[in-house]
Amino acid sequence: MNARNPKNIPGIGMTSQRTRVRMVERLREKGIRDERVLAAMGAVPRHVFVEEALASRAYEDTALPIGFSQTISQPYVVARMIEALMAERPRKLGKVLEVGTGCGYQAAVLAQLAQEVYSIERIRGLLERARANLLGLKLSNLRLAHGDGNEGLAKAAPFDSIIVAAAAIEVPEGLLRQLAMGGRMILPLKSPSAGRDAQRLSLIERSARGFAETELDPVRFVPLEMGKE
Repeated sequence: MNARNPKNIPGIGMTSQRTRVRMVERLREKGIRDERVLAAMGAVPRHVFVEEALASRAYEDTALPIGFSQTISQPYVVARMIEALMAERPRKLGKVLEVGTGCGYQAAVLAQLAQEVYSIERIRGLLERARANLLGLKLSNLRLAHGDGNEGLAKAAPFDSIIVAAAAIEVPEGLLRQLAMGGRMILPLKSPSAGRDAQRLSLIERSARGFAETELDPVRFVPLEMGKE
């Protein structure tokens, strides 16, 4: 079962609870409408996933460094990407692949909403940090893997939903192959035509007719790297 109300996590007292409520209200004000997503964002203690020195900023709507030249994504962007995957879906996310575990925060949010979540991270040291961060949440439907996210996770495919937390130049072929029929993938893509560093969220939907792509918001993510370390 999902651990929706973790009790034994340091800092999860009323200060954390109040700041999480305020974070959710800000997300609502910025246009996040899916109450399932808002509830999941409110259920996960973001301060557990950042360095202790940054814990006081954990519920700000901003990306924060997590080491290894990586960041924890801005709460609005996490909510926006998940909401896009769930749009017009009466069911939940199904089986999810997350590319780029990072500190584990987005994986924890996804685990509130999905039947199964598989999360892959190329940097072993970061993956181990995510494991430690997630330990207290006891999320039995979440599995972590060390590997090249460009290749996906063939042994667990196909996936109903794929979410990529790093910017690619083009959609990785391995991920397209592992997207289930009727599935959706969301990822940031680099957009050279809009400027050298420009990126935009792209929603990919698979049907019997092939793949359809819809461009969404401008964003800023670290690049999607190949290989593992």
